[in-house]
Amino acid sequence: MAPRKPKVVVTRKLPDAVETRMRELFDTELNLDDTPMDAQTLAAAMNRCDVLAPTITDRLDAHVLAQAGDRLKLIANFGAGVDHIDIEAATTRGITVTNTPGVLTEDTADLTMGLIMASARRMVEGANIVQAGEFHGWTPTWMLGRRLRGKRLGIVGMGRIGQALAKRARAFGLTIHYHNRKPVSQRIADELEATYWESLDQMLARTDVISVNCPHTPATYHLLSARRLKLLQPHALVVNTARGEIIDEAALAGMLQRGEIAGAGLDVYEHEPTVNPKLLKLPNVVLLPHMSSATIEGRIDMGEKVIINIRTWMDGHKPPDRIIPSML
Repeated sequence: MAPRKPKVVVTRKLPDAVETRMRELFDTELNLDDTPMDAQTLAAAMNRCDVLAPTITDRLDAHVLAQAGDRLKLIANFGAGVDHIDIEAATTRGITVTNTPGVLTEDTADLTMGLIMASARRMVEGANIVQAGEFHGWTPTWMLGRRLRGKRLGIVGMGRIGQALAKRARAFGLTIHYHNRKPVSQRIADELEATYWESLDQMLARTDVISVNCPHTPATYHLLSARRLKLLQPHALVVNTARGEIIDEAALAGMLQRGEIAGAGLDVYEHEPTVNPKLLKLPNVVLLPHMSSATIEGRIDMGEKVIINIRTWMDGHKPPDRIIPSML
């Protein structure tokens, strides 16, 4: 007799290749119309499955997890970030949580570098002018941006993505500075010619471009607070492809509106999908719809990681991408 396939509930629509493979391997329930699940729907799903495969849009806090049935044993998250899951509450209930690290590094670093370029050279602002029919010819002093070569890039969070961004930025002639919980290895520092700042405040005051690449945790909530944002130089740019909650968005919008910093490139927002209305009206801001991981290859790789984690758990082993509270 063939072993029983675990019941897996997938909360959002995934790439067809991923869904097809999951249907082959597991007793999989798909979300074909891609409707986000509310807390009540999530609770019901957790009571009829062995494995929940959620995404960032699913808020699995302690209250929601308390309604999970005893059957649920694995939350195989489709994504690297797990700030939408109460890991401690899940662990207390005997539920293993996994994520999909590593597969989004290059895609996110690509988009981050793109946002830096677009912000520095006012690309979106220029494109909007042309599309609105307001381009009336070249002039020497119009639409002036800033050269990247020779500028200092301050990276907040020097993990996989921060390091991949640093490699790209060096090719454009930026010098690399970074703030992290601890310095990277000497080998990596030498390779990137990176300067470590133990003090985030000091780094912010000395760099031309700030890129946020750290995870969102209780310790990094509003890490770039109103006070810290005021340390930035007037010509500074702020780029964020990590999580919106890391920056005090209201303070950032106010400074951009008053011209206290030059510009920003944002792919994530503090109250996503709501965007601060002030940001929507500013010409010196590039706003993207949380798309740093949005490549076909990246999303398929994420799905394959989810499948590997489920299959490893099925075989009675610890999944390779298991999250434990002490890691956060």
